[in-house]
Amino acid sequence: MTNRLAVNLCGIDLDNPIIGASGTFGFGAEFARLWDINQLGTFSFKGTTAQPRSGNAQPRVADAPGGMLNAIGLANPGVEAVISHEIPQMRSYFHKPVMANIAGFSLSEYVQVASAMDAQENVGWLEVNISCPNVHDDGKTFADSPKSAAQVCQAIKEVTTKPIIMKLSPNSAIVTDIAQACQESGADALSLINTFVGMRLNLHNGKPILANRTGGVSGPGVFPMAIRMVWDVTHAVDIPVIGIGGISSARDVIEMMYAGATAVQVGTANLVNPYACLEIIEQLPAEMDRYGIKTLASLSQHRKDS
Repeated sequence: MTNRLAVNLCGIDLDNPIIGASGTFGFGAEFARLWDINQLGTFSFKGTTAQPRSGNAQPRVADAPGGMLNAIGLANPGVEAVISHEIPQMRSYFHKPVMANIAGFSLSEYVQVASAMDAQENVGWLEVNISCPNVHDDGKTFADSPKSAAQVCQAIKEVTTKPIIMKLSPNSAIVTDIAQACQESGADALSLINTFVGMRLNLHNGKPILANRTGGVSGPGVFPMAIRMVWDVTHAVDIPVIGIGGISSARDVIEMMYAGATAVQVGTANLVNPYACLEIIEQLPAEMDRYGIKTLASLSQHRKDS
């Protein structure tokens, strides 16, 4: 019997397009205690850097209308600990290829982490977060220009054999140019959006709530902007796109896939409801019936015809 929810991402079959988003799903262990996370398509685990990072100072989370702000600062145990402890432990509760989210502050750091992750058997894809400051370019992020994004992609392609997914920032006015540069540099897929830069002020003193001053805005409030950017990018490139940004229901998934996404990531919703991904998967067949959709994979044709 045909699985109506099945999709293919860079040559790897997924039972459904639902992916737990990096930064909200940890290494999966906390969710695996509550439900069988093998029901996911896959998940993207905590963004990993070469060295351990404690992250930004507290407070680093704040409320926002329709979502939240975070300035976690890529807190993670570092690539050696992830490979020696987290990934082996992950094999006991997740039996599918997992997505490794990697980050770096220089080309050499990206290469180091990507090469290490590429050697891990249960890692299926490398998702490359390029919204990190380049310590060799006055702190500009690698997502700021097509040239710098392409440099990261090219450097990683030279040391990896697994599909590379470049995660793009919504804070650039030329996101389609950056997407095209990544495609030309060998990216196998793209994921977007990352969070918008925002801030909140404390009304008792007028100072920023976040210790970092600014943070990333996420949640349902960014969904329309995410749809627009995914639509624009999927009409500008020929490689798969993973849609991210404010997805919290099966209906959101269908809308994002109509915009051209091959798969989707669910992020902030996991922090509100740890069963969010599971509930979306369970609700998808009924929502597909409501709109006369036979298979989710068929929605990708919509992009080509639009």
